[in-house]
Amino acid sequence: MTKPVNPSELQFDDDGPLYVAQKKVYPQSVSGTFRRTKWGLMAFCLGVYYLLPFVRWNRGLGAPDQAVLVDLPNSRFYFFFIELWPQEVYYFTGLLIVAALTLFLMNAVGGRIWCGYLCPQTVWTDLFYAVERMIEGDRRERMRKATSGMKLERLAELVLKHSIWLMIAWWTGGAWVLYFNDAPTLVKQLVTFQAPVIAYIWIAILTATTYVFAGWMREQVCVYMCPWPRIQAALTDEWALNVTYKYDRGEARTSLKKANELRALGQPVGDCIDCYQCVAVCPTGIDIRDGSQLDCIQCGLCIDACDNVMTKIGRETRLIGYDNDINIHRREAGKPPIYRIVRARTLVYAGLIAAVGAIMLYALLTRTLLDVNVLHDRNPVAVKLADGSIRNAYTVRLLNKRGFDRVIAIDVDGPVNATLHVVGADSVTKDRPMIILARDTTTELRLLVTAPAENNPEKSVPVHFRVTDIGLGEVASATDHFVAP
Repeated sequence: MTKPVNPSELQFDDDGPLYVAQKKVYPQSVSGTFRRTKWGLMAFCLGVYYLLPFVRWNRGLGAPDQAVLVDLPNSRFYFFFIELWPQEVYYFTGLLIVAALTLFLMNAVGGRIWCGYLCPQTVWTDLFYAVERMIEGDRRERMRKATSGMKLERLAELVLKHSIWLMIAWWTGGAWVLYFNDAPTLVKQLVTFQAPVIAYIWIAILTATTYVFAGWMREQVCVYMCPWPRIQAALTDEWALNVTYKYDRGEARTSLKKANELRALGQPVGDCIDCYQCVAVCPTGIDIRDGSQLDCIQCGLCIDACDNVMTKIGRETRLIGYDNDINIHRREAGKPPIYRIVRARTLVYAGLIAAVGAIMLYALLTRTLLDVNVLHDRNPVAVKLADGSIRNAYTVRLLNKRGFDRVIAIDVDGPVNATLHVVGADSVTKDRPMIILARDTTTELRLLVTAPAENNPEKSVPVHFRVTDIGLGEVASATDHFVAP
């Protein structure tokens, strides 16, 4: 048996505090391929988010003309020519699956490229940084002003910066609620203070979160709050391209002057001149030369910074680039680098995306805009009438997903010579009862199916309900059972 440990006998190494104080990051502006790519993607993403609610799409008389609309009061989702009902929630499930698989594929190809270029936190933080640089200056100016004390000019800069941040955050929250109501109408209501209270509440919530996350927390959201860095580490492999410092070429580091002297003497020296530009431009404040790190969002800005320095000193660019450790070891062994974008992992992800996408597309193209659901009465399940006939009752729900009224015929196929009666209609008939089904709505009917005494089934038999659009010929059906008592 293990001897119990006395807590007083335990010894701990005093290596310093468990948590270190967070150092504020002052990213420096940089120009280059990856920075331009980020600007372009930021403009595209923000443009789509802010302007899409104002795009119109004609769906006919009486239907909303907003291209993308979540119509909660009427339980509809509109996306251009697509209209989805609550019963079609599986399309959203499919979209979530495709989104997850796309994220996995992006990770398998280029690491955290989602985080570096397309994540909303990155996009809005980049925008807030741009405002900050425009008002307060670049890295050195901001660092100097942060320690120079509060003066009137500094106070004016801070007020202006935070005012613009709040305006961006407010419009971010405002744009979100526009997806849930007609955008021009809601904008007018918001300006005149006639909008629903819930709209102001959501705008306030999203304004606060945008302002805090993009303006104050910034890289801390990526480092501490976001679960994706931890998840993607388990999904990546040795062939994924990550932002990598090519230490096989960069080491040993030394100053530019010393490097030139060593090269003149024919001694080996690395290309890295310890300029720290890769650290200065990093939005999370890490040194990429320390290797792969959880904090790295792989935005590529350190690549641009290093390329600019290499160009100035006449050395080959891409000392930092998208690469992997396999190629570093191959170069050290004198072998050429190899890249395997197409491999089993990426093929599986791409195949799954294509399969799920094809299933959703097929379901969308072949779906019917007329639907029927049948529910058998449970108590009583069957009634024997005075003449010996047996009657079963059903609740039938008809869905007309088109934007116009339709004439619907109802047929039943079950017990021999059974009659069908629509409660509320005037006649009982073996022929086809017809009703008018209102546009874009759900109609609930009560149907009575009666089997004559001479054809009473001895046991339960299937009964098929079929509804047909008289004008378009569109058919929908459902199956239940006719129960004998």
